[in-house]
Amino acid sequence: MPQTWPNSGYCSTLSATADSGPVIFVEMEGQLDPTRIAAQQLGRMRGMTRYYHERFFSDIRTSTFGSIVLFLVGWWGIGEAFLLIPVVALVGATMTAFDASYLIFARHYATKLEQDLNEAMGQEVLVAARLEDSYLFPLNETKLVTASFSPFSWFSYMTLFFTALGIITFGFGLALGLPVLTDHGSIWLAWYLTLLAVMTWSALFVGWWWFVSGAGEKRLSEILQA
Repeated sequence: MPQTWPNSGYCSTLSATADSGPVIFVEMEGQLDPTRIAAQQLGRMRGMTRYYHERFFSDIRTSTFGSIVLFLVGWWGIGEAFLLIPVVALVGATMTAFDASYLIFARHYATKLEQDLNEAMGQEVLVAARLEDSYLFPLNETKLVTASFSPFSWFSYMTLFFTALGIITFGFGLALGLPVLTDHGSIWLAWYLTLLAVMTWSALFVGWWWFVSGAGEKRLSEILQA
């Protein structure tokens, strides 16, 4: 529905698409309007938020299904399948954290765009960023990827739930697989444990640096708040 913004001299049209959510298009004859560009970028960021939410649950389903299949194959009599379960759990954890990194990126940029558009309109019309901060998880606060403890939310609980489930799956797969690998000799056991330890601890170290210490969000804030 067309709407004229007060004291602006231009007209906006609010539309919505299934992929990107609400998008505000601002028309100004003969001019390149920064507000229109910002509105279109906001629509793009909202689309990215939706996409990486879907990717997150897709990765959860894939890693969960893969782990269940490997458990069944191992109990069926092929014990070597247990050795792949920690790898699947680790890959699933890093992939969902990757999805979360883009979710955080999109939210930071969307928050900045909303602030700029509200300032241009002279009133707080766009409040999604504030709602997300309160209802889901806050930006620029210490958290375990997307699990915030202050304030705590269902979103935070689900993050911790999937994290705990991954750790349990990793541990059970390792416990069931080690006896099988031991039968193949100490060299195979040493190689397996060494490589698994390197991959696991590197993922934990980099993840702690990027998410928990806030290094990733600080990079975004330095640019967006400049």
